[in-house]
Amino acid sequence: MSDVFTLHEGTAPLLVSMPHIGTEIPSELKGGYMAEALKVEDTDWHLHQLYNFLPLLGASVLRPRYSRYVIDLNRPPDDAPMYPGASNTELCPTRFFSGEPLYQAGREPAADERARRREAYWQPYHSALFAELARLKAQHGFVLLWDAHSIRSQIPWLFEGKLPDLNIGTASGASAHASITAAVAQACDSAPHISTAINGRFKGGYITRCYGQPAQDVHAVQLEMCQSLYMQEVPPYAYDETLASQVQPLLRNMVAGALHAANHLYA
Repeated sequence: MSDVFTLHEGTAPLLVSMPHIGTEIPSELKGGYMAEALKVEDTDWHLHQLYNFLPLLGASVLRPRYSRYVIDLNRPPDDAPMYPGASNTELCPTRFFSGEPLYQAGREPAADERARRREAYWQPYHSALFAELARLKAQHGFVLLWDAHSIRSQIPWLFEGKLPDLNIGTASGASAHASITAAVAQACDSAPHISTAINGRFKGGYITRCYGQPAQDVHAVQLEMCQSLYMQEVPPYAYDETLASQVQPLLRNMVAGALHAANHLYA
């Protein structure tokens, strides 16, 4: 337990990271933001509730306390763009997903403030992530990292048109063994009414690309799913039990399928 993240230690060789579900903004920072930013609309809403089956899989779960508007835990510490040539969010974001400014004019975080936030919020999360991967790998000989995300299905500033419902990223195959990707895709085949993309617009962010090292027996998969599958995409961003109950079996099969494939690799 930490003041910036919560870690549940599981028993299976599975760690689920949810880096964008935090909703808090420290009180000392609130004055610099646009008033609308305090609603943290670009949160990966309700993922902990949606993934409520994880204890049954024995998964470890890592969740942050603070909003991505404070710092984006899925961006590299040097703030290098993840998707060159496209609109990118930053380590310390300065824009909503709409492209509009997050901060009042002249109140964007300067270099020293960005460094402070990296030390105070980014580093503890990644230290915990690294340590938990190491613990599980030492126990099982391998580990699967599932990086869980969600996003509004249409955000013109970030991508054209409507995003596929399920966006699976393995850094173009570099972060996970092909059999793990195939197992996730096979699970999706059972729901042909739900559209799927593999290494499309979202190939995996920093967490997937950094920690997914199959040669070192660490496999990482990112899932970016449309929020329209389980919630209202407009305020108040309410969780929809009926919608969620329809997609949860598929989501569980995707995670369980990936874990089964990883276990098979090391059997």
